[in-house]
Amino acid sequence: MPQRNHYTDPSDHAADRNVQAGACTTGVLLVNLGTPEAPTARALRPYLAEFLSDRRVIDYPRWKWWPILQVILAIRPRRSAHAYAQIWTEAGSPLRVLSEALGAALQAELGGQLRVALAMRYGAPSVAGKIAELQAAGVRRLLVLPLYPQYSATSTGSVIDAVADALKRLRWPPELRLVNDYHEDPTHIEALATRIERWWEANGRGDKLLLSFHGIPERYVRLGDPYLAQCQATAARLRARLALDENQLLMSFQSRVGRETWLQPYTDATVRRLAGEGVKRLDVACPGFAVDCLETLEEIAMQNRDFFLEAGGQELRYIPALNDSPEQVASLAAIVRRHAQGWPGLNS
Repeated sequence: MPQRNHYTDPSDHAADRNVQAGACTTGVLLVNLGTPEAPTARALRPYLAEFLSDRRVIDYPRWKWWPILQVILAIRPRRSAHAYAQIWTEAGSPLRVLSEALGAALQAELGGQLRVALAMRYGAPSVAGKIAELQAAGVRRLLVLPLYPQYSATSTGSVIDAVADALKRLRWPPELRLVNDYHEDPTHIEALATRIERWWEANGRGDKLLLSFHGIPERYVRLGDPYLAQCQATAARLRARLALDENQLLMSFQSRVGRETWLQPYTDATVRRLAGEGVKRLDVACPGFAVDCLETLEEIAMQNRDFFLEAGGQELRYIPALNDSPEQVASLAAIVRRHAQGWPGLNS
């Protein structure tokens, strides 16, 4: 009986041939959260099932979480599909379209010394599939850059899990480096500040600036997740760079679900409070999101705009994410070059 092969090998030793032929052997894998294939309940169900089954995201015991998950999957796909339909474009999901544009711009900026690929933590294209493609192309050194400026076990930690799962199936894994976070990187802070300043130049300045970050349960922070501290550090750096005080630049946390207490103050409660205090024009930026997505385009620019207006405000203006702007591309290129220092064949 033939021995079972537990590993995935390069087909016909393609990677070895590509290395010998002088192909690019250093890869950069960008990883974003993911997106359903269509704004429909049918497409949302498998996407949400994969996302909500990740123990980094929901750490309840399986016996406790499984029946709850089944109820969620019977109800939430239809609601989420409606939200996605509000932002879906002819080209597809904004998160995927904008992430692909960012990857292409970063490839152009880095040139031929590195091969850039994009994967999604949930849905397609998968982390394992993209690593297999890079291996087949001859990549022997891999830098993984999750598109999450602030580290959380629920986001970057989950990407690390997915990369480890993919590599342990390879007979000849590439040399690996990971970018844990870039929340205080000077080029990133400058890119964010420049985006906000240019938006103000074009649209005028609101009464206050609110930075809305994605939330996580408070319990995760108590267990050691550095996310809260890193969000606070990003806000402090931006506040200093924009020469604003704590009354002019505030921070909050969005996207909470379930009954647990999440990081506070909550964004929806904050925009209502500010409107009640007499703030008429509120500018909102989301520096935890590399590209625009459901959480920025629908949750902030639509839902929270309505909350603000209903509470007496006059205008909530969402400042777009960095997306594939030259500032973000230059910032990520600088981060990649710094983390890839010392690898053979790369210029410093």
